[in-house]
This record gives sequence, C-alpha cells and structure tokens, in this order.
Amino acid sequence: MPDGTRRAPLPPGATIGVLGSGQLGRMLALAAARLGLKTHVYCEDSGPAFDVASRTTKAPFDDRAALSAFAGQVDTVTYEFENVPLDTAGHLATLLPVRPGTKALEVAQDRLAEKMFMTGLGIAVAPFRAVDSARAAHTALSEIGVAAILKTRRFGYDGKGQVSLAPGDDAARAWAEIGQRPAVLEQRLSFAAELSVLVVRAADGALAFYDCPSNVHKHGILHRSIVPSGLPSQDLARARAIGAAIAHALDYVGVLAVEMFYLGPEASTRLIVNEIAPRVHNSGHWTIDACGVSQFENHIRAVAGWPLGSTERHSGAEMTNLIGAAANDWWALASEPGLCLHLYGKRVARDGRKMGHITRLLPRAAGG
Repeated sequence: MPDGTRRAPLPPGATIGVLGSGQLGRMLALAAARLGLKTHVYCEDSGPAFDVASRTTKAPFDDRAALSAFAGQVDTVTYEFENVPLDTAGHLATLLPVRPGTKALEVAQDRLAEKMFMTGLGIAVAPFRAVDSARAAHTALSEIGVAAILKTRRFGYDGKGQVSLAPGDDAARAWAEIGQRPAVLEQRLSFAAELSVLVVRAADGALAFYDCPSNVHKHGILHRSIVPSGLPSQDLARARAIGAAIAHALDYVGVLAVEMFYLGPEASTRLIVNEIAPRVHNSGHWTIDACGVSQFENHIRAVAGWPLGSTERHSGAEMTNLIGAAANDWWALASEPGLCLHLYGKRVARDGRKMGHITRLLPRAAGG
C-alpha cells in the first residue's frame, strides 16, 4: 500500500508504535500524550523512551513473531532513528501503516543511494565518488583532487565512520580506518554556514515548515542550533523548496530534516545538501519551547492523520546540546532564569553521548 494513502485519522486513545527507544522516541511519546494518544515503544534495548511510553516491548528487530504481536497492539507505526532494519519496517508495512514509509529509510541508510537520489531530483550535492576498495579510494582521491572526506555508506552518524583526506594522503590507510567497508569519498566544502530544513508533510501531501536553524557542529556532533538563522530570505526560500521536493519524492509522512551547507551569496550554487534524516531531528529541539506546536507534536499529528499544527515560532531561540558530563551541571542550569532545561533520563554520562539540551529564548524582533 502507498505510504501516503489517506486513512481515517486516529482518535484520541489510539496507540502509535515507535521503533527505537532513544531520546527522540521519548519526546515523541510525551508529545503524543499531550494529544491523548498512547505510544508503544519497540526496541532491542530499553532506552529513555521506555520510561514514558504507555507500553513497551524489548525484542530483536528481526523477531517476526514479536513484531507481529507488536503490530497487533498498535494502530500505526513510526520510528525515531533511520537505521531501523528495512526488513523490520517492510514486515510491519504488510500489517499496518508505517510512516514515514520504507522508501525514506532505504534512501537515508545508504550515503551513495542518498546522493544518487538527490542528483536524480536535480538537487546539488558535494562532488563524490563511490569507494569499495583501497585502490578505488586512491583513484577517487586523485579524481576529487582537493580535500575530501571518506565516509562509510552505512551506519555513520555524529562524525563516526569518517576520515578526512587531502591530496597525497594514504587513501589505503583511510580505507582501513573505516573498516574496509563500502564508502563514499566526497569533496570537503568551504561553507559560510550549516543549516537544516525542518519540513512536516501530512498524508494528504500538505506541507508546513519550521524556520531553518543555523547549526554549529563540534567533533561531528551538533552543538548548537539558532533561529532566526540570519541567512538571506531568498536562500531560505530555496532551502524550503528543496525540502519540499524531497518530501514529495519520498511520499513522506511526518517530520523530515534536510541538512545543508550554505556556500555564501557569491557562490554559483549557494545550497548543497549534505544528508537527510527521515525523523524528528536534533536541530529542531528548539521548537518545543519556541513554538506552540513542536516538531514532535507535528510528527505525531502527521502520523496519526491529524491536521498539521502551526509551525510559527513566538520567540528567537538558541538550543545547545548537553554532551556527556555537561549534563552534570543540571543544578546550575536549572537555576538560570528563563532557561529551558531538558534532560533525557540517561543514567551514564559518556563522552559524546547526548544527555539533554537547553534552550534560551529571545524576544522575537520585528521581521526576525
């Protein structure tokens, strides 16, 4: 069945299945509860979403019997991370609606497929080459001819599975560093800013957009997102148009994040798509506090077949991730007037682990 098929909206009291038990699943469950909807979280590990869901199932993603039993207890299914096994989503899709659909997973899980998908839509990406051997890595580096990044095609996130290279570097060593796995070598771009498009698409094709935040990464992990971004309005309009084209091509239902590089006003191509995330996104956490309807609530609305809520923000916002030990300052953060503190309930603060986030709100200036 098509992922975007119109169905009767789920009434309050219905149950949405969520694949994955991380902090995104936790915030989806909280948003669903606000609307009188229940959530049933299914995951191999009992993460922070288990603490707030209406029901939970801890079972492997390849356990067909457990998946079928789960499907019998929910009305529709969504997911909170893009590495849900395709077989898992595909099996569930034969039993009930899965939103977003499996096509979004298939594209987002493979960097080469993702880049080919973008180029097929006429959307600009960084120059790239497919790499499947040490020799191919060497050839690709010589063809790119400038600084580049070797990335595994699958399972890389938050800077993992990546090695930076410059002309003359040992490409075979870089290939070994990423575990000799299928990869993509892409040109390292010089950009003026990073931004993300946060688009929500309903099952009937209706679209809504949150303001595009400007993003700052540290060590490959999102550090801060800021709205308004300060980028030119015509470039932000183009960014939204790109997000819309991708969402429509995927017959997408829910919140989709499209991460981009802004190369500056003098560049011949100002916007380059880096990657997509078929889920609610870290760069949209500010919407919880700065908008009447957050990205999490709008994702639940779309998945449940409800009308989309307003994406208008009432304030400027600066969201900062609390990584590792930064969350240990919770007392001082909770004492700061006007600061919005969100902790995910994770029990161990490891380096590089997202433990929570904070949002500082600013008055919305005229036109800003």
